[in-house]
Amino acid sequence: MLQILKAGNHAQPFRGPFTITRVQPGDIFGHETTDTAFGPLAIIDHAVMKKGLTIKMHEHINDEILSYIRSGVTHHRDSAGFEAPIARGKLMLMNAGAGFWHEEKVKDDEVEMLQIFVRPNETDLAPEIQFHDKPADNQDWYVMVGPEGSEAPLYVRQNVYIVDAHPKAGDELEVPTYVGLTPYLYVMNGEITVQDLTIGKQEAVTDLVHPLPSIVAIEDSTIVLFFVDMNAPMSMDGTISGVKY
Repeated sequence: MLQILKAGNHAQPFRGPFTITRVQPGDIFGHETTDTAFGPLAIIDHAVMKKGLTIKMHEHINDEILSYIRSGVTHHRDSAGFEAPIARGKLMLMNAGAGFWHEEKVKDDEVEMLQIFVRPNETDLAPEIQFHDKPADNQDWYVMVGPEGSEAPLYVRQNVYIVDAHPKAGDELEVPTYVGLTPYLYVMNGEITVQDLTIGKQEAVTDLVHPLPSIVAIEDSTIVLFFVDMNAPMSMDGTISGVKY
């Protein structure tokens, strides 16, 4: 049975030059759960950052964080000594582990991005950072993130895959499957249909029992699709990912 998370459910913990719409994936269950995560998929922060904004150096502990930019450029600096511009098609994954510091600056046009927080399978792992250049406008699915040892270009210390697609209006996409993992599809921008349901910007859909049906793009869209081990062991000690809202 398809379950939908509507856009009107999301809180905005920050508004102004740095606006975050905080998507709590477990809210898709309504009042059936005491945890707002979807297994180890903890938080999707859909952020808009204005020109001139600096998010000062700050620490994350036990968060696995994928930065996924739809538009604009953020200038990244971190405790591992990396400095790099992050833009559409440039992925960054911070495996915070025992502790990782970073700073982000927006020097030019505003940035629209996702910060995706996954709970790792253990506490206080070694901190790491990863980068990957991908096609910016792939109309079909592109595997971005997977567990350690998978063929994905970036890894999380968890049994989770993250893929994306940018279908054009009228495109129909078959939704892939991963054995034993539950799909969770988030519309970052645009509008799609799944069977007779319409899913718009900042909305999500899942099916806990069956694979998701094919999707049809009503308009040009950016969609991010997660496959999650709902029974995975996970650390609850993350700075952001470990909080039960």
